[in-house]
Amino acid sequence: MIVSASYRTDIPAFYGRWFRARFAAGWCRVANPYGGRPYEVALRGPGVDGYVFWTRNTAPFAEALAEVRSAGLPFVVQFTVTAYPRPLETAVMDAERAVAQMRQLAARYGPRAVVWRYDPILLTDLTPPGFHRETLARLAGALRGITDEVVVSFANIYRKTRRNLDIAAHRHGFAWRDAELEERRDILAGLAPIAGENGMALTLCTQPTLDPPGTAPAACVDAGRLSDMAGRPIAARTKGNRPGCFCAESRDIGAYDTCPHGCVYCYAVRSRDVARRAHKAHDPAAPMLAPGP
Repeated sequence: MIVSASYRTDIPAFYGRWFRARFAAGWCRVANPYGGRPYEVALRGPGVDGYVFWTRNTAPFAEALAEVRSAGLPFVVQFTVTAYPRPLETAVMDAERAVAQMRQLAARYGPRAVVWRYDPILLTDLTPPGFHRETLARLAGALRGITDEVVVSFANIYRKTRRNLDIAAHRHGFAWRDAELEERRDILAGLAPIAGENGMALTLCTQPTLDPPGTAPAACVDAGRLSDMAGRPIAARTKGNRPGCFCAESRDIGAYDTCPHGCVYCYAVRSRDVARRAHKAHDPAAPMLAPGP
């Protein structure tokens, strides 16, 4: 089984002590996000094939990555860098430091260990289409040779996402919008050549209605990439989380409403205040990252 850590929260940035303790124990308990009973997930041993880590900051997690590697388990880091203005990303590390961390990861573990996420694409007065072309070009140039893939998608506007965006827009004086299908395709068609010029495939996460030339579907939990990291085949069936998802089957060990980065477009957090309270109440010695709903 592939372990995902985590698309529900940023474990490397905020919960490294907890992960290292649970990795040493060999298992953790996970709250069922849909209200069912908690369940256990093995973190090492014969049933564990490798890890996918999702983050914006690996600096607090360097020792954990080394321990996973020393245990003979391959991993891939899905590293998000968007360089959005502060009204959209309250407490995210600046892009230059993020690029430096990705460079260090590639130097130590190889370029197949790092996937760049320019995700989600959000259209606002602060981030119009031209912003995305210019920013992706700047970041892709800095990341040339460090990674061979950039994953993109457009923000999914859930009820809580809309509420948080509206609050931020009122507070900071900007407008936002959910782009129409053709505009999304046009934006992606402009981004794909930029990625290609910098040695990267532009892949699209779980949005199958968008299929412009030069893009391919993303498999964020990628058994093939993990196989390359392991130097041996890792067999895992495709079992996406929603229609159009090409991820390999995995078990996620994170918890919603626990990431205090403060990204106003985030699908995994009701509000930053809720997440900050959860982070403050977190017990690194507990078997579960956070209680369930």
